[in-house]
Amino acid sequence: MGLAMLSLEEVTEKIIEGKRLLLAGDESLLLQLPAGDWIAGTIPYFMTEEGGGCFRDRIHVNELPDYVREIEIREYNEKTIPDVYVDAPENGFSVIIIPAASSVHFSFALNAPNYKNFAVRPLIGWISGVHLDDLDRVAPKVFHGRNPAAIEDAAVVMHVSLPKNKVADIGIINIFEQGDGDTITFPSDGFSVRTAYINGQKRNFGEYLFEKRLDKRLPLVADYYGVLLNTSFKEGDELEEKVEFYAPVFSGLRYKHARPVDDYVGRFIARMPEGLGHQILFSCNCILNYLYSGLEGKKTAGITGPATFGEIAYQLLNQTMVYLRIIDLPPR
Repeated sequence: MGLAMLSLEEVTEKIIEGKRLLLAGDESLLLQLPAGDWIAGTIPYFMTEEGGGCFRDRIHVNELPDYVREIEIREYNEKTIPDVYVDAPENGFSVIIIPAASSVHFSFALNAPNYKNFAVRPLIGWISGVHLDDLDRVAPKVFHGRNPAAIEDAAVVMHVSLPKNKVADIGIINIFEQGDGDTITFPSDGFSVRTAYINGQKRNFGEYLFEKRLDKRLPLVADYYGVLLNTSFKEGDELEEKVEFYAPVFSGLRYKHARPVDDYVGRFIARMPEGLGHQILFSCNCILNYLYSGLEGKKTAGITGPATFGEIAYQLLNQTMVYLRIIDLPPR
């Protein structure tokens, strides 16, 4: 299960050798790769074995193991993305990469829990992004390796079939917990809100944030059937007409502002299952964790991967680390 930061030449050699690859890197590098069995997304931020950093001269590579015999690569637009679970292999997993701020990004984020066969089969992935200096002037991209042109308005998915003696398992590491403050609910689903119900009382949400001086680096956290889901704030003036988020809020959930975290790396390591590191085939962390927790140069217990504009573990997540591991089934 190879994963590494490699040069353009090294990645090109692997593609020519017929390796099946999950890639992340700067657009200028990805555009130079030959056709082959790979998918990719744009991002220059990574967690590496040496620590977090910004790399525009190397590509992060997850190489599928030799026991993988069958893959299928597909593109999905806003209309076809609801089929992503239907198309997944019966035994295996799917890796999805979606360009940030695209129509398919918003559609998936809002509607994934309603897709046919939602969460029946493992789906993991990330939202591609750009260098923070390029925000609002360079569009995030994804790449379908068999036709390697930059794509701005569709998702790419690699559906991977596994042998019968192996099974895929997806995990989420969330260092945030619900705080002890107000209970917050919203009247509708969306990436932006004007009003909210604070302990049942209707309020202008921007005014509420300003009044409480809530730290917007900490997400809202909802308990979704026992799984804690984060919704991260976009930067902006709390008194603006709308409060915007990096992932949608949902009307049926009860949110609380997250409890502060003093030691990100310590909390992260404490929540990792023992012996997880060597089992991981793919993982990614959130760019907001990278920024707010000062992860540049810091190691995250040997877990490597892109620092993304959103993580996907069945549905869109924020400020989490998600991972995929392959488990050997006991002989019958």
